[in-house]
Amino acid sequence: MILYEEIFREFQNKKVKYVVVGGIAINLLGGNRSTYDMDILVEMSDENLKKVVSILKRKGYRVKQPVNPMDIAIKDIREDWIRGKNMKAFNFYKEEDMKEVDIIIDSPVRFEDAKKDYLRVKSGPLAIPVISIKKLIKMKEKAGRPVDRFDIATLKGIQRLKRRIK
Repeated sequence: MILYEEIFREFQNKKVKYVVVGGIAINLLGGNRSTYDMDILVEMSDENLKKVVSILKRKGYRVKQPVNPMDIAIKDIREDWIRGKNMKAFNFYKEEDMKEVDIIIDSPVRFEDAKKDYLRVKSGPLAIPVISIKKLIKMKEKAGRPVDRFDIATLKGIQRLKRRIK
């Protein structure tokens, strides 16, 4: 079983519109990144966000923030979190499994742009939508943390390898 397989499977069953970003995306693209959380970029429609929250709650995930998790599906509230609280991601966690899912709500790459050239990475019986290397680099450049600079170097190395193989 792959990490977060139960979430990926349920997202597929419910036709959630999303792409994987962050450390798990790097691993699925061919890198080797130690990470426990799954970062996802989703279509920000109320309907899609409600599906995501419902699935995570059904699978036993909770939120750390003292808010109703369904509020993420209300555009005005979500935008207030971004502007007023400088929120970049909305976190769900499952303490007993030490798993976390971050829904990216403020990103330099919007889902609509990410879906144009995302990759479907086969992992067991699943085809997981993963952001393109180019767009993941853009997200990492904007974040600018030391780990992001390391990730960018890894992603550029994967790009060079892929060009050589072609």
